[in-house]
Amino acid sequence: MKELLTAVREGRHRDVPGLVAPLDRAERRLALAELKAVRKEARDRDWRERTRTMKAVLVAGAGCHTGAAGCAAWIGARELREWEHSPYPWVLKALADRDPVWLADLAHRLAARTVDSEAEYRLVVELVRMADCPLPASDGIVRGWVERINSARWRQLPYPPLTDILRAEPYLDVLATHLLDMAELPAPVAWAGYPGPDDSWPSALTTLTAEGLLDRTLLLERCTTRLLRGGKSSDLRFCLLLLRGLEPTSQEEAERAADWIAMAADGPSPVAGHAQEVLARLDGHGLLSVAQLADASGPVLFRTEKKLVRAQLVLLGKVLRRDPSAAGQLLPVVGEAFGHPDIGLQERALKLTARHLPSTPPAVRQDLADMAAQLGPAHRSAAVALFGDLLGDGQEADVYEYEEILPPAPVPRRLAPATEDTAELVEEVVALVRSGSREVPEFERALDGLVRCAHTNRSALVEALRPALAGMWWAAPGEQGAIDWRFIRNHDGPHVVVASLLGQVPEQAFAEGRAQSAGAGTCFHAALNGATYARLWEAAAAIGTGELPFLLATPTWHTGSLDPVELVDRLRRYRELGIEPGPADFAQALLRVRRTGGDEAAGRAAGLGTPEGDRLAAWIRADEPVAPVLRTHVETEAPAVRGWLRQSAAGARRILLATRERLVIQQEFPRAFRWLGRPHTPGSQTCYHWGSGSPQWTAVLPEDSETLAAWLLPFVATCAEDQRGGASPLPALVETGAPAGSAIHLALGYGLGARYPEDRLSAVDALLVLAARGQLDAALLGGELNVLIDRELVKPARLASSAAAAADTGAYRTVLSVLVPVLSALLSRERAPRGLSDLLAVAAECAERCGPQETGPIAGLATTAARGGSTQLVRQAARLQAVWDRSEAA
Repeated sequence: MKELLTAVREGRHRDVPGLVAPLDRAERRLALAELKAVRKEARDRDWRERTRTMKAVLVAGAGCHTGAAGCAAWIGARELREWEHSPYPWVLKALADRDPVWLADLAHRLAARTVDSEAEYRLVVELVRMADCPLPASDGIVRGWVERINSARWRQLPYPPLTDILRAEPYLDVLATHLLDMAELPAPVAWAGYPGPDDSWPSALTTLTAEGLLDRTLLLERCTTRLLRGGKSSDLRFCLLLLRGLEPTSQEEAERAADWIAMAADGPSPVAGHAQEVLARLDGHGLLSVAQLADASGPVLFRTEKKLVRAQLVLLGKVLRRDPSAAGQLLPVVGEAFGHPDIGLQERALKLTARHLPSTPPAVRQDLADMAAQLGPAHRSAAVALFGDLLGDGQEADVYEYEEILPPAPVPRRLAPATEDTAELVEEVVALVRSGSREVPEFERALDGLVRCAHTNRSALVEALRPALAGMWWAAPGEQGAIDWRFIRNHDGPHVVVASLLGQVPEQAFAEGRAQSAGAGTCFHAALNGATYARLWEAAAAIGTGELPFLLATPTWHTGSLDPVELVDRLRRYRELGIEPGPADFAQALLRVRRTGGDEAAGRAAGLGTPEGDRLAAWIRADEPVAPVLRTHVETEAPAVRGWLRQSAAGARRILLATRERLVIQQEFPRAFRWLGRPHTPGSQTCYHWGSGSPQWTAVLPEDSETLAAWLLPFVATCAEDQRGGASPLPALVETGAPAGSAIHLALGYGLGARYPEDRLSAVDALLVLAARGQLDAALLGGELNVLIDRELVKPARLASSAAAAADTGAYRTVLSVLVPVLSALLSRERAPRGLSDLLAVAAECAERCGPQETGPIAGLATTAARGGSTQLVRQAARLQAVWDRSEAA
């Protein structure tokens, strides 16, 4: 046994099987206990030595375990799988003397665990071969199998056909069938069209099914079940291709009629479209009853996809022409389309109803008349002509009382005071440090709690924190230089403050870290981060002595804003204790303090008789933004980010805003904050930062979201190009409650025209919050949108999508007020831009709900409506003009 442990410590894993073989059960149990100690020792070694030792530990531990469960847990341990070349062949040698039943049990247990690589798949397959048992199918096993096939295929030139490789697989029937049971398909399988449709997984599986190597009935059943279950679009595309390749017969499709009906109702658009095609085929073959068609049609007509609704109405029309007696069952379903948001589909449904209404019983006619209440004003006269007296009096009225629905304006939430309980504080700090969260409430509460508790009960806090944070990178053994380097570059959380409290931060790191934060500011990302870092390093230095009772800049509300009266009280307490405020902490407090309505607080601050009190009083009374935003647009070239970001259609020109200087920031604030007070004109240069940034940014300037919006504009503008996530800061910017001017409205314009739906939703949220606060300037936003559309930075169709989403919440008047100036500008163009009809449709819907705007008719609308023709542009213009005409007539 001693020789075995020596070989393990030296990393000689090839020698281990021969040294394990002579050991009996008792000796193996004793060796296993020693191996656990060696495994623990190896964790602190250099990575090269650790890898060699862990390979030997893996082989030896597998051979020394006498139970299959323990052996599977040992082999599957995460830290024993960090190797470049697989040691599994020696694991198999170490297990060569085991009983086949034991090996089969081990294979099943390993298959049930995570299988991450081709090597692990081969290990299970070899165990199955040694045990002469069936291969256990699991998600991990299938992923390993697919990886092995993929790598084997691409290692050969020319690439062999996938069908030939799969045909030679001994476990094809088990693993290929299990593919359709997986929660998520392996990426090579999901790439259904790569490298080509004739050499893809769906095509290969179809061919092998035709050859009899796979069970066709089983695949059909699994495909249908998978489509019903849903999942990623790529996975569903694979299933659809495979299903079409299997070419189910009409009888096989009829047996699954209930499944197609469910897919048509709730499936993603491609799945629902396929199900709709199958139902149409079944109807053509006489295999779909009228009752089944009615069950399928109702949910489909509720869907938002116009193509699906239109196709279902066409199918219903065919059935009604073929069998007029079915009108009593099908027309009530057609009436569901009266409530569809698209007026074209409403018109189709109304015409279909008019064609077959005489064939329906009186009770059905009354039901349809009741449903006609959902029709918009554009079709109300046609509904009256069709249903006559069956319509209620209220349904013929053109004037409705309207009430705007807006979300409640966000109310700032007060931060809970820092806990005085040491155990609770330790729990909060550990959760914050280990999660890496940078949310303002949790961050600020924990930071202030650390400072307070270090002042009152330092020894108990240190004693509780040290074991709770064991294993953190700054507490682990290693070269001190590397730890210092990480402290300087990875301190955007409370790590440096906690580490300083525990005595883990050397003086050199303090000096370099504070110097770096003081010099920050080559771009606004670095400037805002630098302000946060300066305060953290200052707190870390102060917490080492424990003399600081609390922090001045801890916010009052979750937005980061600070009550001026509360700050005055904190400064008074500092004066009584004879404590000098930290420069960075006090500077951050000034940036956070609420300036509006602070005359009383300014008087109290001036009465403190301290320099900080005088500065606070002057700051509140001045009530000026950190950096005033200039309203004049600055047009710049958009930089090519990382060489692959596609430029906007207008030659990569962006509309941005500049900010003026603020001398008091440059003269009286610490160096880390002075960038904020300099004049800034955006240019075409970019910086190395990427992404939406930190939640801490709005907390640095919670009372100056307009200034922050101006600095964020270069990033926000990317959401209208090709970058995802550019509009994500917008809700936080408007939630602070600070005044919203041209910068926020311009940023909102970019967000409403964003390429990706999630960015447009962020902009819609911000729009509704501004409207709820009464801060939305519709004319200003409309003007900014006109500029962006004119420069081809925002596409009208995307703006229409955002406007429709906002209108669907009930904010019809708000949306119409924004669209009126946009439509006036677009309708005056000689050539209508793409997407204008979509904007007109949203505006018409809003006007029909809330009535026309008081600003008068939209310029160019009457001319467009009078052109004649059946284009969507003319129809939607006429629909909108009709609202104005009815209003004037009334």
